[in-house]
Amino acid sequence: MKLSSPEFANFEEIPARFTCDGESINPALEIGDVPDNAESLVLVVDDPDAPSGDFVHWVVFNIDPRIEEIPEGEVPPESIQAVTSTGKSGYAGPCPPSGTHRYFFRLYALNTALDLPPFITADQLMHRVKAHIIETAELVGLYSRD
Repeated sequence: MKLSSPEFANFEEIPARFTCDGESINPALEIGDVPDNAESLVLVVDDPDAPSGDFVHWVVFNIDPRIEEIPEGEVPPESIQAVTSTGKSGYAGPCPPSGTHRYFFRLYALNTALDLPPFITADQLMHRVKAHIIETAELVGLYSRD
């Protein structure tokens, strides 16, 4: 399975427009080679370099496994956004207090669709899907406000 973005390459800088210094909208993402037996996809974007520990910026589940792109600033149709570390659902752009942080965009192919409430957190979600993950893909973006 593949996850990439036309906005930045793996381990390269995320353009400011997708951060708190810009429009704070999600970058476009391209998805490929999803396993045929996938029933749904989950996307989690987090920053393990945050001072308070792992900071979750975006969680989307029940993404159609046939989707090939998530356009910038959009949520995949009929998917559900879960709660991030901001306490709300929706994309929260990178906003590191200091230094360069790594932002992990992780895509999980699941062998099931999820019947979960939208107020679930990333930790709760990942605990429930662990046994259903059949493949993963990762894209890492960097951002610094220095």
